[in-house]
Amino acid sequence: MSGNSIGQNFVVTTFGESHGVALGCIIDGCPPGLELTEADMQHDLDRRRPGTSRYTTARREPDEVRILSGVFEGKTTGTSIGLLIENTDQRSQDYSNIKDLFRPGHADYTYQQKYGMRDYRGGGRSSARETAMRVAAGAVAKKYLKQVHGIEIYGFMSQLGPICAQTIDLDQIEQNAFFFPDASKLEALDEYMRELKKSGDSIGAKISVIATGVPVGLGEPVFDRLDADIAHALMGINAVKGVEIGDGFGVVTQKGSEGRDLMSPQGFESNHAGGVLGGISSGQPIIAHIALKPTSSISVPGQSMTAQGEMAEVVTKGRHDPCVGIRAVPIAEAMLAIVLMDHLLRHRAQNQDVRSHTPVLGMRQGYEIGA
Repeated sequence: MSGNSIGQNFVVTTFGESHGVALGCIIDGCPPGLELTEADMQHDLDRRRPGTSRYTTARREPDEVRILSGVFEGKTTGTSIGLLIENTDQRSQDYSNIKDLFRPGHADYTYQQKYGMRDYRGGGRSSARETAMRVAAGAVAKKYLKQVHGIEIYGFMSQLGPICAQTIDLDQIEQNAFFFPDASKLEALDEYMRELKKSGDSIGAKISVIATGVPVGLGEPVFDRLDADIAHALMGINAVKGVEIGDGFGVVTQKGSEGRDLMSPQGFESNHAGGVLGGISSGQPIIAHIALKPTSSISVPGQSMTAQGEMAEVVTKGRHDPCVGIRAVPIAEAMLAIVLMDHLLRHRAQNQDVRSHTPVLGMRQGYEIGA
């Protein structure tokens, strides 16, 4: 199976299955001299890990990461960094009844047809359990980006089902189990999720992720556009069915006079483009949004078929998230960080001696980053 790596200069390769012995990843291209310990990654892993609230799966994994290589005396050496997380709470028996049954809305059928076999235990490689390693690798990238270049990345849930955030309070994001920036909606979210769990159904969500302090010039103007690579990375997250950069699909109803980001020596007047112009970062905040579908692992009966082509009814058992978007915030942050890290190193390799006499524009005073 190919397609397990992302990046060109900062390369992340993951391995492992949902109910296998362990998950792991190799990071190639991390510059030497970065102070790095397991604790630098554990914070984001704790934000993503299952079993942390009544709104997520009951599977309990400590997700404690171990550094196997690439770090000596507390600093990265420039060699490949090996990371490992052991699986400790597998219940493969929960999936024995679907060994020969395809769950609608899952990768069961496509994996079987592509490879002629599949790991039916929790979806195997297709499970979102694999994203733990993306979060670990992303934490390494986030630390380098912030420490060396002042780039900061944060995400939040901007919508769960019909409930949208009306205000964006960054201090509120880490204070609730939903990573929701609008405290006035928390009671409604709790009530909605309680009713949803009673019904045995699931719901989708929208996640927003933002990077500030990104310099001008990241991204290649043709096939490796920065926004294209960001979209590729975010779309590669399990259950993501839509990606928007800046105003996204909102541009359909915009006029050119409304959607362009006017410039002056004082800075950009707006950020409809989401921080990318012509595939190259503009120095404005990078703003992206992802839409995650509701999981199909629900107890509501549904029609499907067996591997032998016989009709069957599916009721998914086991431990599942009624809204996979709740734990997607650190994953989206990680994928954006990995892309920015990769493009930063690529830009440095080709363009570190480039000088432009044009002033570097910022955002005009008073502009709201989350707008």
